[in-house]
Amino acid sequence: MSAPIFPVASTASRTRLTWEVVIVLCLSLGASAVYSTISFIRIQLSTTPIGEQTAQLNPSRDDHAVWDVVYGLLDVFFDLAIVALVIYLLWEPGQSALRKIGLDFSRIGSDFLRALGIGLAIGLPGLGLYIVGRAMGASIAIQASDNVAWYLVPVLLLSAARAGLLEEVILLGYLGDRLRRLGWGTWTIILSAAALRGLYHAYQGVPGIVGNFVMGIVFGWAYQRWGRVMPLVIAHTLIDIVAFFGYPIAVALFPTLFTA
Repeated sequence: MSAPIFPVASTASRTRLTWEVVIVLCLSLGASAVYSTISFIRIQLSTTPIGEQTAQLNPSRDDHAVWDVVYGLLDVFFDLAIVALVIYLLWEPGQSALRKIGLDFSRIGSDFLRALGIGLAIGLPGLGLYIVGRAMGASIAIQASDNVAWYLVPVLLLSAARAGLLEEVILLGYLGDRLRRLGWGTWTIILSAAALRGLYHAYQGVPGIVGNFVMGIVFGWAYQRWGRVMPLVIAHTLIDIVAFFGYPIAVALFPTLFTA
């Protein structure tokens, strides 16, 4: 199965779709790309060496456990609201948007196996690239999570699923649909979405940009081939879960690589 083919929109529809895409990106990954690019520039201009700088992915929002959990759940909720928005925009009379982009449980077995395969293919080289970048002083120290308190485990699991849904539904499902309707070719879509993925990870440094750009190409190709976003959502979620919960172990084993 391959990604669905959509008719090219009329001139008037193209204008509307272009504005729709701009608005969606400004509310989601496009905004993240702008902030991340600014962070990248700030890091490069800082007098502190890149290898001695840090970025934390899941910082504590409050010293009190209850409020920390509440803030974390609200972050997840409002990001998933953007996912709901793009699914709503993709919905057409008589055609489920979830089935159109393959975000359902109809093939969960094969989806999970594909997710494991592509997750290993991306996750292991990505970790290697990060380690090389840290050893060369070209990557900042990414603190995926603090020592995980028991009450934060569900929040981190939801955060991993949130990242998988937000990024893959928008980059693969939504942009794949809209850009094809605007007349873009398959590889133009794949490379453009991969470039955007690299940009909103620019705060990680050049290795992070390169690694996520390559991930975007692989994920984009897989979506075009399979026509389903679900295995990519699962793979992204698994990669983040390993990063979030494996971080304290990695720090203990390799403190010089995972701390500034």
